[in-house]
Amino acid sequence: MSLSGAEYVKQIRSQVDEVDPAEVRELLDEGVVIVDVREQEEWDQGHLPGAVHIPRSYLESRIDGVAPDRDQRVILYCASGQRSALGAHTLSRELGFDRAESMNGGFTLWKDRGYPFDLPRKFTPEQRQRYSRHFLLPEVGQEGQQKLLDAKVLLLGAGGLGSPTALYLAAAGVGTLGIVDDDVVDVSNLQRQIIHTTDRVGMPKGESAKMSIAALNPDVEVRKYALRLDASNIVEVIKDYDVVVDGVDNFPTRYLLNDASVRLRIPVVSAAILGFEGQLSVFAPYDGPCYRCLFRQPPPAELAPSCGANGVLGVLPGTMGLLQATEVIKLVIGHGEPLIGRLLIYDALAATTTELRVRRDPDCPICSRPPETISDEEMGVFPDYEAFCAAAG
Repeated sequence: MSLSGAEYVKQIRSQVDEVDPAEVRELLDEGVVIVDVREQEEWDQGHLPGAVHIPRSYLESRIDGVAPDRDQRVILYCASGQRSALGAHTLSRELGFDRAESMNGGFTLWKDRGYPFDLPRKFTPEQRQRYSRHFLLPEVGQEGQQKLLDAKVLLLGAGGLGSPTALYLAAAGVGTLGIVDDDVVDVSNLQRQIIHTTDRVGMPKGESAKMSIAALNPDVEVRKYALRLDASNIVEVIKDYDVVVDGVDNFPTRYLLNDASVRLRIPVVSAAILGFEGQLSVFAPYDGPCYRCLFRQPPPAELAPSCGANGVLGVLPGTMGLLQATEVIKLVIGHGEPLIGRLLIYDALAATTTELRVRRDPDCPICSRPPETISDEEMGVFPDYEAFCAAAG
């Protein structure tokens, strides 16, 4: 004798573990994975704080992105508890989740009891189209896109590294991009600095970059800083940003940025290029090493790009800049494994990458002590620059 639809759902619900909304409320801050399996229009009307949205029809294909460990506790909910029970049954019986549960009564009972819920940002129809591919990624989704739109990212330089980084962060919807650059566009820049164009030769790079970003994504606010960073202004410039992208070409500014970012506890996504080789790392203060842990003293002067005219393969800054943009997005949305404590070296000629582990230096003059003890006078202390560059011959 075949079952009716209602009888089948009742049978399934008897086979899965159901949890009361009161218990789920107590678990909101415990790191338990809570999955909303309702449709998009239901999610838009409100959802549990911290919940991840995976519509029921995508549950099997996307659950590994939010719950890779089959032993971890996963609580599903829908409007009333039927779809979530079916989903929990599939996870436990077919996919091997040992602790897949369904919230009894669903979001309806949650609201009836007056429990708190979040209302997601209302995206415009144009934004829904623009960021549609992000919405399809469970690691990004609407929540991640909201984080990107709320993020403030500062780029030091609108040159070879800054150009691709700025363009892709703008395309991704990073809401505020600051650009520090006091230079003007030169014809020789155009071989690699793709944010600029031939008709803008002689224009300030910050203004040229703003024009390109505005044409790409009107959601992005661009803040221009036509100045050179020094110990007197760096804290004021970087203090309101969530992440700093290091695309500078000289060691004094790198050391200055390191010391200021450690003092303010702001992560820095740093890259360097020379010839056919690029390097990339993420310096997250007190979560990993800082730049001085990696380079207590600057590398040999002959390897310092700012000490003279050095060639660079035009596409190399694009490769490294895109990797920088990727690291920034991971930091903002809180997914993935940023290059904290790791140095990635890319050889374009050999098409190889090498990864080196970098540990915090317990004797580091900057990050080995509390940030509030770093004084203005200490920030950016660096060997005499003219003498340093003279060593390059």
